[in-house]
Amino acid sequence: MREFTEQELVRREKMVKLQELGLDAFGQRFDRDSYAQDIKDKFSSIEHDEFENRNDIVTVAGRIMFIRKMGKASFFSIQDKTGKIQIYISINDVGEDTYTLFKTADLGDIVGVKGKVMKTKTGEVTIKCLEYTHLVKALKPLPEKFHGLTDIEERYRRRYVDLIMNEDSKRVAFERPKILKSIRNFMDEVGYTEVETPVLTTLLTGASARPFVTHHNTQDLDMYLRIALELPLKRLLVGGMEAVYEIGRVFRNEGMDPKHNPEFTLMEAYLAYSDLEGMMDQTEAMYKRIAEEVYGRYVFHWCGDDIDLSGKWKRISMTDSIKEITGIDFKEVKDVEEALRLAEKHHIEVADHEKTVGHIINLFFEKYVEETLIQPTFLYGHPVEISPLTKKNPEDPRFVDRFELFIGGKEFANAYTELNDPVDQLERFEQQLKERDLGNDEANDIDMDFIEALEYGMPPAGGIGYGIDRLCMLFTESDSIRDVILFPTMKDRGGKE
Repeated sequence: MREFTEQELVRREKMVKLQELGLDAFGQRFDRDSYAQDIKDKFSSIEHDEFENRNDIVTVAGRIMFIRKMGKASFFSIQDKTGKIQIYISINDVGEDTYTLFKTADLGDIVGVKGKVMKTKTGEVTIKCLEYTHLVKALKPLPEKFHGLTDIEERYRRRYVDLIMNEDSKRVAFERPKILKSIRNFMDEVGYTEVETPVLTTLLTGASARPFVTHHNTQDLDMYLRIALELPLKRLLVGGMEAVYEIGRVFRNEGMDPKHNPEFTLMEAYLAYSDLEGMMDQTEAMYKRIAEEVYGRYVFHWCGDDIDLSGKWKRISMTDSIKEITGIDFKEVKDVEEALRLAEKHHIEVADHEKTVGHIINLFFEKYVEETLIQPTFLYGHPVEISPLTKKNPEDPRFVDRFELFIGGKEFANAYTELNDPVDQLERFEQQLKERDLGNDEANDIDMDFIEALEYGMPPAGGIGYGIDRLCMLFTESDSIRDVILFPTMKDRGGKE
């Protein structure tokens, strides 16, 4: 049996009284013609005295966020999706019955107002209420207005309350779709086609990650929630679509922290006849397009740093970046024994499946370089061992034509000159299976249908994956991924901490 607080009991009594008056406590359709911020923008420059000769009638609706009840006249404010606006209500304008109804209202109730735009002596744009309509009775009180939801976990868990009380949360919620719209506009303009590919798959491919496993009852078949979008999109290149992208949810059965959520939004794009350099140019142009189109600026403060997206972005190889900091030139390291000695000297632990020169180069990068890449940097020239789907560099086959975009010390994108040699691709898949035998539980399966697709011929291509949530974190200047996902994954209320 639920127990109600004193405030909740009072609100439920008011709900019953509304019903006794023949009113629907939870409302019906209400036709409005204006929004709070639009009204304030339109009328803010008009002087107080000028309103005496005007008759601007508007109809608005929203949630009551403030009430100052007085005798025969009161002030309250309502909040819609654009913000708050003040309402003046008087018994002389709406009549005794309506004014009495208004005086039963609580913070959080949703109401409709038709009235005349005016301005108070203090200069605040206000609506003088001529018609007041009760729409929805809020049965739970809002959090204390100055603090809202102070428990951060509760903010994410009860996002609906967070959006009511927290202007910054609402700002981010509305900015994210604008960012996605800008991305789609950009991709469409440069010739891409947006597509959709399966979320359920029978193979673990496209990235190195632990999957979520589900079960198809009819086929009695275990399936994975996709961890990447890559291989189906590359099949479309084989089919002749030439320039495709998808923005979709992917699922990785891993931990949660301020930069990671088990389900997140990924965009992957593949362009026939392009390469690594083409993907760098595209990425830099897309980020600058978002900055200009959505924000009108290029500098964003993120995780303690001012990130400047203007100018030409830095491009550096992984081995050169390590050499800049440690003095070690891994291009001169010829065998794994020498690499292992360097790792031991620098106190870097190497797992059994990482005992290759390529893996050790990556471990050095993660320890010494990654967190230093604050301004936008394209890091290219990854070892072949950590890039199973990437084309080898024709000048030095120990490395592949791949880059990662780093901003603020974090990865934002991962791109390749795509591997389209089916013989080489099959060898890479087989190497992944060997790594799985050595304990790498994130190694890929062999996708023989993809090998067959490559045998029909895939054009040379560039491909890239963008972490959309992290991109939105940068542009909205949010430090946690849970601020840019409306409903992030949360621990169960009754679960263990």
